[in-house]
Amino acid sequence: MDENTFDVIVIGGGLAGLSSAIQLAVVGRKVLLLEKNKYPFHRVCGEYISMESWDYLQRIGVPLSSMKLPQIRTLCISSVHGKTVEQDLGAGGFGISRYTLDNTMAAIAKRCGVHIMEECKAEAIEMNGEEFNVRVNKKFFSARLVIGAFGKRSNLDKELNRKVNPEKVNWVGVKYHVKADVPDNRIELHNFNGGYCGISKVDNGNHCLCYLTRSENLKQCDGDIRRMEENILSINPFLKIYFSNREHFLFKEPVTISQINLGKKRAVENHVLMMGDAAGMIAPLCGNGMSMALHSAEMSFIIIENFLAGNISRAEMEQEYLSRWKLLFAGRLKTGRLLQPVLVKPALTNPAIGLLNKFPSLLSLIIKFTHGKPF
Repeated sequence: MDENTFDVIVIGGGLAGLSSAIQLAVVGRKVLLLEKNKYPFHRVCGEYISMESWDYLQRIGVPLSSMKLPQIRTLCISSVHGKTVEQDLGAGGFGISRYTLDNTMAAIAKRCGVHIMEECKAEAIEMNGEEFNVRVNKKFFSARLVIGAFGKRSNLDKELNRKVNPEKVNWVGVKYHVKADVPDNRIELHNFNGGYCGISKVDNGNHCLCYLTRSENLKQCDGDIRRMEENILSINPFLKIYFSNREHFLFKEPVTISQINLGKKRAVENHVLMMGDAAGMIAPLCGNGMSMALHSAEMSFIIIENFLAGNISRAEMEQEYLSRWKLLFAGRLKTGRLLQPVLVKPALTNPAIGLLNKFPSLLSLIIKFTHGKPF
């Protein structure tokens, strides 16, 4: 192979992309990973990972046991006007910032031999015969396989002519790190008209405060995020407390992402294997997207390696990946989409919380559907 030829090109250096690249490099595959940002950096993310991912992350080299991370065991949900329900999370999860986790995984990937190009954006993907050509800054890199792990939205969706089932609503995601009086073992989910906001402890003693809102809320406030937080989010008394204490906010400006679409996507597109949010985005904060991203990389490894070793054809690899992806994640995505309207409409949230207080086993069932088994 020359310096521009690889076994696999991974587009996107988030959890799915990094973990997939690490696994393939460990067994001797030549891997190129393209990341449009420079590590370390913050991403819009709730930064709660269920315990199902703990063992896997440690297997690929992330030293979770020595990082003294908060263990999250309790969920509290509030309605717009402050009515609450609490529930034990069972195995629960842990908090870690993407700033820390992605940077740690990128360092592991480099040690394993992954060639990482930062501040590089894939501009086009073409397939000639059995080989892909990926254009980056007017240069071409080739590989037998391309993995699309480019997150919630990308210019490549349009480049690949992806048909995403349209949603009537576009969403905006906003994240801060804050100092807050929230117990280490608790994650809170606070609803407001047209969205919901989660807050939980991460590493370094900080809390992640992340919310998803209909884009209409921001338009009503002339694109002013702070005004939206004061006029719409702060109707919820819990959120009013958090947004009234700006001196506890650790970012000068929030990390944001717009034009989020939660419509259905295909997990294989033009022979590119999609992973994480690129394959199908679970409704944030009512599911477990971080664990799904990691699990998609873990389950695909043997399938990809069998293809690269010549044991199965490309068509067989794609079919097996689609089947496994559907088996593992289709139900969780469906649960997330069913929960989404309840979380953004006050007329549904209030009676739902009343019902969950009367029948706590229902909330336990929802938690079970949005958390998977260890892998």
